[in-house]
Amino acid sequence: MTAHKIYLSGHMDIPLDRMENVTKAVVDHINLTRAEAGCISFEVTPCPDVSGRFLVNEIFTNQAAFDHHQTRTKASPWAEATAGLPRDYTITKGP
Repeated sequence: MTAHKIYLSGHMDIPLDRMENVTKAVVDHINLTRAEAGCISFEVTPCPDVSGRFLVNEIFTNQAAFDHHQTRTKASPWAEATAGLPRDYTITKGP
């Protein structure tokens, strides 16, 4: 059985009153995620067209690596900084 890569893409919207905290937290979140086993690519960037929106694109080697990332993130300062913020993500599997 071939393991499929996991792709996540989408965005999250940050209200102005939380932007400073989220912007600070995202630096460590990116560094910690890129250091995870199985992380191929991880990008969180400000949207050039929508103020307060971050574009999110992730690629993990397989479901286990993606699941580990999700578990680690739930107990991180990033989760605290972004709690309750609207997210619109699509998760797909592929080669």
